Amino acid sequence: MEALESILNVLFPSTCACCGQVLVQGERQICLSCLANLSRTLYSTYDDNPVERLLATRARLEHATALFHYRAGGTVQQLVHSMKFHGNAELCIAMGRQLGLDLLRSDRFDDVDLLLPVPLHWWRRLSRGYNQSELICRGIAQTFGRDVCTGVLRRHRYTRKQSQQRSSAREGNVQGAFSLRHADRLAGRHVLLVDDVLTTGATLGACCAALKAVPGIHISVATISVAGR
Repeated sequence: MEALESILNVLFPSTCACCGQVLVQGERQICLSCLANLSRTLYSTYDDNPVERLLATRARLEHATALFHYRAGGTVQQLVHSMKFHGNAELCIAMGRQLGLDLLRSDRFDDVDLLLPVPLHWWRRLSRGYNQSELICRGIAQTFGRDVCTGVLRRHRYTRKQSQQRSSAREGNVQGAFSLRHADRLAGRHVLLVDDVLTTGATLGACCAALKAVPGIHISVATISVAGR
């Protein structure tokens, strides 16, 4: 298998999702140069960071962070679009690994028990082929070492894409869209709710509204990127 992989890499070399250059051995999805130049937030290292302040009006959280700054037309937006709209499932996992490493560098998330992806409606998941947040969780698990919990938090109502909504309409678009099944799996646990990009916080707030019905639950949030800050 290793020999076959080597041959395939020669015939069909992998390229960086940012700059398009051929990746060298040890690089996956993004070259080390582009990875080093992405705009990191460092929010995982301190309390009362901008992500926590943004979400504080929507939910009671233990901690919250985002790995990168998301700006229109920037490299991080290019990566997120590749993850969500261009079928790059492996990039979701690679970005999850980076987020997991960031969480490891902070002691604020040490007592997290489970990784909980923001769910997609079944129709959108079918059309996309995967849930990018779930794949991000799979990547986090590889470096942060927590189990991924799926099938408990569900998006039972189909909603329009949040990226196509005005900021003022986003909360109403997802209000009441999430529900729980077998919620006892989360009782008394500290869950890390994971998504790809944080903008207004409407989607994460709607998820937390459903999760607050779980007895003794503690919720933290981590996203690959945060917009506008």
